[in-house]
Amino acid sequence: MERIPILRMGRFLIVTIQVDMHDRLAMTLQEDLTDRIVRDKAHGVLIDISSLDVVDSFIGRMIGNTAAMASVLDAQTVVVGMQPSVAITLVELGLTLSGVRTALNVERGMALLQAER
Repeated sequence: MERIPILRMGRFLIVTIQVDMHDRLAMTLQEDLTDRIVRDKAHGVLIDISSLDVVDSFIGRMIGNTAAMASVLDAQTVVVGMQPSVAITLVELGLTLSGVRTALNVERGMALLQAER
């Protein structure tokens, strides 16, 4: 089964999505990520979506739900690299990703995570 790698960098986990997301892959990522947060006692999660040109309503909700689950597990989430077309689509779908911090790039996202802890 296809999986998205989750890398550990100190107290943080980094997920770089470099493939087209489909529903099953999103669900697998959500399970893998929450397991890793607990196992690694992660304080933050950085999700890089810069390779995604399109996000549908299911994937948008999954990103928001994953961030909410991470928060319950005491880890902050920052989504980085959002393409303008993805931002427009999320707003048009009414998905504001409440509780999810965003940054333009990985460097700024890591700075946000470090500042919060």
